[in-house]
Amino acid sequence: MTDHPFRFGAVAGQAPDAGAWTGLARRAEGLGYSTLLVPDTLGTLSPFTAAAVAATATTTLRVGTYVLSVPNRTPQAVAWESATLHKLTGGRFELGLGAGRPDAESDAAALGVRFGTPSQRIDRLSRTIDAVRDVRILVAASGTRLLRLAASKADTVALGVPPHYTEEQVAAKLDELYELAGDRFHELELAMNLACAGAEPPEWALSRFGRTGTGILTGTVAEMADTLRRRRDHLGISYVSVNAQFMDAFAPVVERLAGT
Repeated sequence: MTDHPFRFGAVAGQAPDAGAWTGLARRAEGLGYSTLLVPDTLGTLSPFTAAAVAATATTTLRVGTYVLSVPNRTPQAVAWESATLHKLTGGRFELGLGAGRPDAESDAAALGVRFGTPSQRIDRLSRTIDAVRDVRILVAASGTRLLRLAASKADTVALGVPPHYTEEQVAAKLDELYELAGDRFHELELAMNLACAGAEPPEWALSRFGRTGTGILTGTVAEMADTLRRRRDHLGISYVSVNAQFMDAFAPVVERLAGT
């Protein structure tokens, strides 16, 4: 269904100090991950700064945001930050954008910016994409309006669905994206995030995220790799990110599939 090779990202937003953060970045690079992705919340590191520090500690690792809440910054501010990181990382920066997760409104209030209505946020996301140049853009989308925007303007579409979604539910979203994207669909890189992955995930993770669903990947290395190959063949998903807490446990799958 897709010609895109597998690539993998690790999502992280916390570290006690610079040494721990740069160490995590170097470990992700050494394990074969393509990207280190930083969320945009007031409870995590500032994404642009954290991405810049990670890039200085690595040589091939790409860095990105996963994903910026567009109400928090003007389109011009995002374009400025992105252009700087694109230049200073040698083109290793990827910009992930979203219209704001359900609990992002409190962050906007704390920052003194207006969160806006869903329509206003989607319009701002569109204007942000238009303001950015020379940077690969990922858009997190689930609803029809965001899927339509992502279909027309993104390089990568990350399906913003809960971990418990079944493959049938994901397929329904992708069918909608297919209809919206038309001829452009096969150019799009399709991405999903794993909330939990590994041969034997800890009980706390299974209790928090659930035991089934496309966002939960367990089993032997061969079984997990086979599941991801099947999803790429049937759904077109080739870019898989994982919570960095499971980065080491998932690394054997990355080693087996990355670039294939």
